Amino acid sequence: MLTLYSDDHHLHHGKHELIGGQFQPCFEKPSRADMVLERVRAVKLGDVRPPQDFGLAPIRRVHDAGFLRFLQNAWSDWQALGRDHDMLPIAWPTRRLRQVEPTDIDGRLGYYSFDAGAPITAGTWQAILSSANVSLSGQAELTKGARGVFSLCRPPGHHAAADYIGGYCYLNNAAIATQALLDLGAKRVAILDVDYHHGNGTQDIFYDRADVLFTSIHGDPRFEYPYFLGFADEKGMGVGEGFNFNYPLAAGSDWSVWGLALADACRQIAAYAPDALVVSLGVDTFKEDPISQFKLDSPDYLRMGEAIGRLGLQTLFVMEGGYAVEEIGINAVNVLQGFDSVQSR
Repeated sequence: MLTLYSDDHHLHHGKHELIGGQFQPCFEKPSRADMVLERVRAVKLGDVRPPQDFGLAPIRRVHDAGFLRFLQNAWSDWQALGRDHDMLPIAWPTRRLRQVEPTDIDGRLGYYSFDAGAPITAGTWQAILSSANVSLSGQAELTKGARGVFSLCRPPGHHAAADYIGGYCYLNNAAIATQALLDLGAKRVAILDVDYHHGNGTQDIFYDRADVLFTSIHGDPRFEYPYFLGFADEKGMGVGEGFNFNYPLAAGSDWSVWGLALADACRQIAAYAPDALVVSLGVDTFKEDPISQFKLDSPDYLRMGEAIGRLGLQTLFVMEGGYAVEEIGINAVNVLQGFDSVQSR
């Protein structure tokens, strides 16, 4: 399986995030992608190539123009105030506040975010742009006929919506690749999000559309981040009604529970009969991940890949979460190897 990867991800290295009421070192750090790449090479999964540059046009198909201007200029606007530390918001336009974009950089930072878990640094724009190109390059390989491709994206993207950042995410890599597949001829694309945390941004982007089926298996938002989206009764809106499936699971869920949700998600995907499948590949479902409460073990990720492979679809895997750094490479690559083992039969 071909892997797309860019060293530019090292340009984004936030120092702190707000979690548990304290500023702590970011769980989302460069070593995550480094460990996955190391494992890809160790098992000789296939070629590793740098991404092509697709420009901003395919990103604009998903993200709001004002939001992109904010991301491009955020660091220079921050520096203009004499600040050289990471950018984190101090206020958000929550209920009964005006939804008007401020001119002040602190105001805009809050306007275009939903938490204090996505610091912006001097290198963030280039890193997220390259991450999007890694995803788009994977999509391009599918368009040329590849059966399976791995886009080793970092930073991740599934919490980013059309016009806000959060949860370590800035540009929604999976959504950008999905839209590009549609723009290049696909009639229907399915997304399977297996990250521990609900892909709120991806759901939000496609919630009122029938040309994208969104399925997500995640921690129940009654107790788990991002809290305010990901409930089972969220089925889509307008023409998109019936094309959104959430599988919120209890803390402590292991493969005996998680695997049943995957089987149902795969049934929904098969019934939808998409032209391609995009997998938001988070492996923070691992039993020792520091910010999850599921109990999957490393062999379970082989089973996951096999189940996805049995769908028989052209599949793009887009890297999302996973924070048990020593195991992240093993678990992510196990999914890919499980997929390949079915595809090669």
